[in-house]
Amino acid sequence: MKLSAPADVRILENGFSVGEALAAFNAGHPVSGGIASFVGKVRPDGEVKALELTHYAPLTLPGMEDIAGRALERWQLDGILAWHRIGTLTSGQPIVLVAAAARHRRAAFDATDFVMDHLKSAAWFWKRERRGSGPNGGWHWITPHDADYAARNRWDSP
Repeated sequence: MKLSAPADVRILENGFSVGEALAAFNAGHPVSGGIASFVGKVRPDGEVKALELTHYAPLTLPGMEDIAGRALERWQLDGILAWHRIGTLTSGQPIVLVAAAARHRRAAFDATDFVMDHLKSAAWFWKRERRGSGPNGGWHWITPHDADYAARNRWDSP
């Protein structure tokens, strides 16, 4: 799906400032009545030493663009932002930032929720955590939960 101008979709290998990203997004949409956002961070679980995110490059960015494009088609948005990190992250670092700008708050909230539900369970990212030592150096894969799929599937209901 070809995106229209108001989409900013990125896969990032380095960290980003949530505040700076949202300030720029806000400045780019001065006529919007509301901006909703979500930041996903590495949980500060004492046992988790690192979180590693990998992806399949030929599908990941086009898949994210498709998700953003579907949100733009479904709601009257002034713009959408979807940034996702890859690489090794540590406690407290942002993993994902999604924001939607709209004339009215409900469209911004719903679009942000829609994009996150799809990124969580239908995007081409793989996550694994390192917890201490043990088999495979303490690394184990993380997969979406049934609740993640249910959250995504609710958008398909009439």
